[in-house]
Amino acid sequence: MTGFGRGVAEQGGLRATVDIRAVNHRFLDLKLRGAALAPAVEEAVNAKVRAVVERGAVTVSINIARAVSGGGAGAIDLAAAVAAHAQLAELAQRLGLPGPDLALVLAQPGVTGSGERLDEEEAPVLPALDAALAQLEQMRRSEGAALAAELGLRFDELVALRLSVARLAAAVPAQVTRRLQERLGRLLEGQELALDPARLAQEVAVLADRADVTEELVRLASHLDQARALVTGPGAVGRRLDFLVQEIGRELNTIGSKSTVTEISAAIVEGKATLEKVREQIQNVE
Repeated sequence: MTGFGRGVAEQGGLRATVDIRAVNHRFLDLKLRGAALAPAVEEAVNAKVRAVVERGAVTVSINIARAVSGGGAGAIDLAAAVAAHAQLAELAQRLGLPGPDLALVLAQPGVTGSGERLDEEEAPVLPALDAALAQLEQMRRSEGAALAAELGLRFDELVALRLSVARLAAAVPAQVTRRLQERLGRLLEGQELALDPARLAQEVAVLADRADVTEELVRLASHLDQARALVTGPGAVGRRLDFLVQEIGRELNTIGSKSTVTEISAAIVEGKATLEKVREQIQNVE
């Protein structure tokens, strides 16, 4: 499922901006980008995202800026700047190069706020992340509601198709009997041979058993009931729907292979087309 969320929070003179982008993916693929974080903060970010998102390619972009007052003097660590200048000057002297300029000194880690590694108490990363996750979840819920409505319609179509196949299948024994009688009648036409009713009944029973799809229809009904319940239920259901769609497809294939009735074969083809639409949509479901 897709979505976007942005959160901004300030604390202790620092402002954290967190952007979260999520797109469809079979599993959870989480990437963190932007500001360097202390291990404890990074672990907390991962845990919070995984608590909300179970499936999707998620990119979390984190930007941290220090609020600067009085023209920006408070953003420079003077002691770190002096130490960095001394080290650079010594290196330049040994290499026979000109001394370092101010820009090079300011670019050294720790001299300004931009290069700091911030721990959990120093940066408002987690509050900003919570706000971004709330926006992301809202967008994903809206998309989920639309997907649930679409999948519900498709599963209703499959339920109606199953009922139609069940009605057609109930008439198969009678059709098999009629076809066998007609075929034998043509073969025995003009001959003084009589049909043995018991033998005819035995052959009809064998052919009807081969074409019987009662078990497949029962399993198909169960799979469809479970799928419809998942669509309207809570929690992440994408992987379970994946499994059920595979099982529904397997039952449709078996029914189609057993069928000797044109109407049933046509219904199975229609069902497979509908199921393929379901399969495509389920890839967007967490």
